[in-house]
Amino acid sequence: MSQKFDVVVIGAGPGGYVAAIRAAQLGLKTACVEKWVDDKGTAVLGGTCLNVGCIPSKALLDSTHKYHMAHEEFKVHGISTGKVDIDVAAMVGRKDKIVKNLTMGVAGLFKANGVTLLQGTGKVLGGKKVEVTKHDASTEVVDAENIIIAAGSVPVNIPPAPLTDDLILDNEGALNITETPKRLGVIGAGVIGLEMGSVWNRLGTEVTVLEAMEDFLPFCDKDLAKEAQKTFKKQGLDIRLNARVTGTEVKGKEVVVKFTDAKGEQEIVVDKLIVAVGRRPYTEGLLGADSGVELDERGFISVDGQCRTSVPGVFAIGDVVRGPMLAHKASEEGIMVADIIHGHKAQMNYDCIPGIIYTHPELAWVGKTEQQLKAEGVKVKVGKFPFAASGRAMASQDTDGFVKLIADEETDRILGCHIVGGQAGELIAQAVIAMEFGSSAEDLQLTVFAHPTVSEAIHEAALACDNHAIHVANRKKRK
Repeated sequence: MSQKFDVVVIGAGPGGYVAAIRAAQLGLKTACVEKWVDDKGTAVLGGTCLNVGCIPSKALLDSTHKYHMAHEEFKVHGISTGKVDIDVAAMVGRKDKIVKNLTMGVAGLFKANGVTLLQGTGKVLGGKKVEVTKHDASTEVVDAENIIIAAGSVPVNIPPAPLTDDLILDNEGALNITETPKRLGVIGAGVIGLEMGSVWNRLGTEVTVLEAMEDFLPFCDKDLAKEAQKTFKKQGLDIRLNARVTGTEVKGKEVVVKFTDAKGEQEIVVDKLIVAVGRRPYTEGLLGADSGVELDERGFISVDGQCRTSVPGVFAIGDVVRGPMLAHKASEEGIMVADIIHGHKAQMNYDCIPGIIYTHPELAWVGKTEQQLKAEGVKVKVGKFPFAASGRAMASQDTDGFVKLIADEETDRILGCHIVGGQAGELIAQAVIAMEFGSSAEDLQLTVFAHPTVSEAIHEAALACDNHAIHVANRKKRK
């Protein structure tokens, strides 16, 4: 007789494991299917984000930022260090230890909450059944009152740059480089490309980023993208736009990368090449022919606003469905779906999902850009405040960037916030909370912010929306 569960979750990434824990907390008999195992056959939980994405990349970014500070910035503070070296293998080892601790932590949470882990590859069958193919090729079919698909995404590969074991790498391979390359090529100037490029640029690598799009960070507010591009150029990143890679050739321990841009056919020679052109939903082998679950024209699972698929009782969350491919979006969808299954009235606000790029300075945003709002015909007022005018930022020697706040000209409601600066990823939460509660620019204007803090830049940007900024000259009012 097959096992039966109230909820079966497919995938133990940030969407799946959170959904499973929440469902179990609500008293639902819950199982989570995960196929990833380590070289010892032990289940690896946490998905791409925890193992080869968000967490390990931030560990490397933090290590290299500290090295860069010691190497380049300590002198201005009066700190002398002598010769500064970095042990790249030790840096990668630290990253691996952090990942292991967190994956073990998720396993502990499953145990504490009573989630049953089913090791193997999950497939949704008709009649709300899930087939689990184990690593010894045996199969088990379990029954589920409800199914949550959280299979995640995988890197997009491109024919001109087929991956190799150690020279042409995707994001996973990029996290395991153990020696500083002299020359690094990156295909794609998106989040992953810029973060990985920054890691090695700080260690002295000559980094060239090839981006096929004509505009830099076209999904960001133009002011944010312009400031970031200027800063990255100053840091030494060679970002080439409108550059389409046409082919690669491995010659010994080097890669010749051929591309076309406004100047015609070009090529560069690098020691490592990272392919970071985006991710696609992972649905291979996920849906049985009789599952009834529908995909859209881009290969995503079709869902409504509460992540219901075309089959009653079957939900899908995270990177396999529409919306930004972000861990926190997947997690919140997982909580929403678990609550709905339990009978709660749950809804998620897709207008308030923050995005962050963890370079230095960081880029962070929530809501709409000024360009989007103007295209929609919305009359807006904009307030900007530079960190160069922030006393706390000056004291920290971290004055690049600004806060840009956008409010509706008629209602004063905050419609978007865009930050480039040293702590943008932390600051953006303040704007997210304000927008979640439907705040106006005046609400932030009347809020007392501690001094001296970089958070005051949000306060000043709100004041600047009405030309009331105190610590920077206000723009002249339009007549």
